[in-house]
Amino acid sequence: MTTSFSLAGLLRLRRLEEDQAAAVYGAATARHAALVARTDRAIADADAIKAEVDTIAELQAIAAARAASSAMLAELHVLTVTAADERTWAERGFATARAKTLGLKKLETKHVAARHTAELAAEQVVLDELGSTARVRAALRGADA
Repeated sequence: MTTSFSLAGLLRLRRLEEDQAAAVYGAATARHAALVARTDRAIADADAIKAEVDTIAELQAIAAARAASSAMLAELHVLTVTAADERTWAERGFATARAKTLGLKKLETKHVAARHTAELAAEQVVLDELGSTARVRAALRGADA
């Protein structure tokens, strides 16, 4: 007489929600890491811009390169901050989903333990009954002799 965990369907749903939240968190983390790496490369490229000039044309080219680098770094900074915020929200969503799943997992574990205890108790009753029947039969055989 085993009863199934009555919240099994809800637990499956919570696990799916947790998996989905983990995927969103992973994607947000990857997006943030990619933007940080891209920013680091842009900074390295900006640092590599030649500082010495020989002609006005070189000076204008360097000024244009620095202006373009500055604009790109400002845009990358905004994107990185936005990605960091998205990652933070995704992390909170994952933590919330994980907490909901863990609560149900604990209930399931208690249910399984209680069911196992009940099965052992039922088995013990059967064993006790068999032992009692065997003693009665042995006593009857001894009385008939």
